[in-house]
Amino acid sequence: MSQPLAVGIDITSVLYGRGVSRYTTNLTRHLLANNRVKMSLYGSSLRQKSELERIAKELKAATERKAHTVIRNYPPSLYNFLWNKLGYPKIRAAFPEISLFHSWDWLQPPDKDLPLISTIHDLAMLKYPETAHPQILSMHQKSWDILKDRGAHIIAVSRATKTDIISFLGIPSERIHVVHEALPDEVVLTSKHLTEERYETIKTSFALHKPFVLFVGSREPRKNLSRLIAAWQSLQIPDLELLIAGSVGWDKTKDMDAIPGLRFLDRVSDEALSVLYGEASVFAFPSLYEGFGLPILEAFHHGTPVVTSNCSSMPEVAGNAAEFVDPHSEESIALGLKKILNEKIPEQQLRLQKMIIRSQMFSWQRVAEQTITAYEQTVQSFVS
Repeated sequence: MSQPLAVGIDITSVLYGRGVSRYTTNLTRHLLANNRVKMSLYGSSLRQKSELERIAKELKAATERKAHTVIRNYPPSLYNFLWNKLGYPKIRAAFPEISLFHSWDWLQPPDKDLPLISTIHDLAMLKYPETAHPQILSMHQKSWDILKDRGAHIIAVSRATKTDIISFLGIPSERIHVVHEALPDEVVLTSKHLTEERYETIKTSFALHKPFVLFVGSREPRKNLSRLIAAWQSLQIPDLELLIAGSVGWDKTKDMDAIPGLRFLDRVSDEALSVLYGEASVFAFPSLYEGFGLPILEAFHHGTPVVTSNCSSMPEVAGNAAEFVDPHSEESIALGLKKILNEKIPEQQLRLQKMIIRSQMFSWQRVAEQTITAYEQTVQSFVS
């Protein structure tokens, strides 16, 4: 049996909330449990160093295998200066045994002789630069330039994202590995352990007494909420509500609070999301652009039919289990919603079977295995 590949991974992003935080947490947890690699955990935070240390300890506790951990107390701005300007501190000084380092796309280690791989979830800030802070965009751009110049390999979470990386960043196809995401363990466990009593309590707290269309995600232009709202209104179905769960962004929907039947729930807990998905008549996700589109898998997990866009990464995630629409057409979105809402029981059962089959294609065990294969290919490319 060959020796496991020694890999260092930056876990700082576990502090950043949902999204990339859950990706990092779930990926690291399953990499730690895989015998093909020997993981070392690296992170840095000035204000949350103790919390980062606690999370690292929890991740390692889930497996009997040991993992060397170094947590530093530098803020991101200082780290950016130290790494990009001074070339300090070297990752290899902390982990001399590692053969590869896994970073994220906003900050790269200064070790030019160390094989490097980085995950890019999407390039939304390049496609929609008006939604990104100029300083954040500049930091990412510098990081992307480093990845390109150092011959780093990239993990793209979808084929659509890979296409964007080639187009926008000019990184060659052979250095990009497509590894799909999966439903976070936290989502699965929350729905599994949600008691009937707790379920009913949450249902009552949100006054879920009428049928409703559900959208989950941040309120920003690329989520296409204005067209979704117009499509829902055009259905003119009495008592059919539209519930939008997600953090407040910067699109025009913030001026629509007075529309009867339209409810903004802002960001909600995993428990609440489980109930919302479970009670929704249909999940609508007509986004213009997604790096992956995880809410589609969340809806599938809860047995909720999905209407989603026929572009970007959405078809890649949903397969044949969703109803696809043109996100640029309010009429197309409305027709998709209407078709789902009017499906008879046999059609509903067939769609549910497709959702179950599709969901089973995405798992963190598979993500870990494919990520390790990408690691091995990256190291080999630096050697050859």
